Amino acid sequence: MFREMRRKNQQLSADECISILEKSTSGVLAVSGDDDYPYAVPLSFAYVDNKLYFHVAKSGHKLDALRKNPKASFCVINQDNIVPAEYTTYFRSVIAFGTVRIVEDNTAPEKRLALDILADKYCPQETIESREKEIGKLMSALYVLVMDIEHLTGKEAKELAATRPH
Repeated sequence: MFREMRRKNQQLSADECISILEKSTSGVLAVSGDDDYPYAVPLSFAYVDNKLYFHVAKSGHKLDALRKNPKASFCVINQDNIVPAEYTTYFRSVIAFGTVRIVEDNTAPEKRLALDILADKYCPQETIESREKEIGKLMSALYVLVMDIEHLTGKEAKELAATRPH
């Protein structure tokens, strides 16, 4: 179903892909948009247990697209160092493919879980009281997207791959 990577020597392991997802703070969600044009939008996210979590407004292009077709991909660029003398970049990136669910119900445990996971990642220094107040304000103002990852792949520049022990 999913294509194999052509340049297998540049492929990142599953553990390396997960590490990149755990450490990265933003990526680009790609969906099938209006009139079958691809629609790609940058988003903050959190990764836990083979799922990606996002919070979104209650209306908009990405929600409309996901309601029509819940399949999506999410790309994270972990490293992108330009090397002018070599006319290249030393990059490392991950792409997750999966199906996205829209969690609208404010009483759904998964919605609260997602908001806690996102708060842990982006505001770890906040007090429990501060977090409860903020989540309480936002809970009914937003939806949560959950991508169940079906395929995960990562790749790095051949120059980075060449420095790995074999």
